[in-house]
Amino acid sequence: MNKKISVVIVAAGSGSRFGDPLPKQYHQIGDKTLLRHCVEAFMCFCPPGQIQVVYNPDHQSYLDAALGELVCLHGLRPAVTGGQTRQQSVISGLRALKDAAPDHVLIHDAARPGIDPEVITRVLAALDNCDGAIPGITVTDTIKQCDGAGHIIRTIPRETLMAAQTPQGFRFQTILAAHEKFAGQEMTDDASLLEQLGVAVKCVAGSHRNDKVTRRDDLSRVGAHFIDEPAAPQARPHPEDQELSNMPGMTSEEFRNGTGFDVHRFAPGDACMLCGISVPHHARLEGHSDADVGLHALTDAILGAIAAGDIGQHFPPSDPQWKGAASDQFLKHAAGLVKKRGGRIVNVDVTLICERPKIGPHTMAMRQAVADILAIDIDRVNVKATTSERLGFTGREEGIAAQASASIALPIRSS
Repeated sequence: MNKKISVVIVAAGSGSRFGDPLPKQYHQIGDKTLLRHCVEAFMCFCPPGQIQVVYNPDHQSYLDAALGELVCLHGLRPAVTGGQTRQQSVISGLRALKDAAPDHVLIHDAARPGIDPEVITRVLAALDNCDGAIPGITVTDTIKQCDGAGHIIRTIPRETLMAAQTPQGFRFQTILAAHEKFAGQEMTDDASLLEQLGVAVKCVAGSHRNDKVTRRDDLSRVGAHFIDEPAAPQARPHPEDQELSNMPGMTSEEFRNGTGFDVHRFAPGDACMLCGISVPHHARLEGHSDADVGLHALTDAILGAIAAGDIGQHFPPSDPQWKGAASDQFLKHAAGLVKKRGGRIVNVDVTLICERPKIGPHTMAMRQAVADILAIDIDRVNVKATTSERLGFTGREEGIAAQASASIALPIRSS
């Protein structure tokens, strides 16, 4: 069963250490404020109506400029007032979410705009087996404990140390009860409350991209993560590439690209087939086959790359033999046509466009399923998701769209 996820984003601080009249959460990286970056990151995992921002009402004009249209047009929950301390602000956000009745809640600091989907996914996955989970990164510096006079008392083994990050994830009722119990006793993070109760909290891998903005000069450091890194040095050829280039009679390859697009409407059901796996949902996708919109788009992309028409020409929907058929056989057929021509699939990329179900927790399984169908390495497969910002039929949750691209290498035979 899918868990209902809510998010508390703490943005009530004045940022006294930041050293600027404008609070740090309202400074921009690129064309978005730190707070906006955070909100949009979580919109890939839950509806805007499940995201609760906690703010300082003295910053109302800044908040309206940063998030105004997300509240008016996309249903972001109106921000609630925080307190003098972080813990007071978090409990304000948790209490405001009672009406949403989430199973799990993620608590995130607005000063960490670089949160990436992989970290969120790892935290949520860990909550399947524990009451709390936090992301952390290993400590690489040697840590010394000193007394009040600055004298070293001991060296702390760093092998067991982790620097905590957010979002910290919890079962909602567990963390709400903990905050209520320890109200007024300020602690450095939310996991500390569960530690006081003897509740196990798991630490999963965080990301250096998820650094915290504390002082003004942190903006450029954290902002650098949002800029594309320079191209890496030329890598060694993939084993498949090397093997093909050594085949007799082959002097070189030509590379071709193809694209595909598909849509399917929702119908009554309890799961959707997406990129080769069944994703629990309150509806299914309607179609003559199993309506796997991701595999259909990808099939068309591969067929397009080799100029072999489209999926409807190879598997006509008017043909009853394809009624209810598994879409993996369509994709295998397209891959087989590439192989018959002595070619190979270099890489494929699929984008699923929908509000729900949430795709992020399933992308790794989808990548593996597609890789298995195409008989290629998983590092040649990418699956991602986006929303249409509540616009159009996908925004109204009437169905799902998918677009895909495929890169194909075909041999140029020597004369």
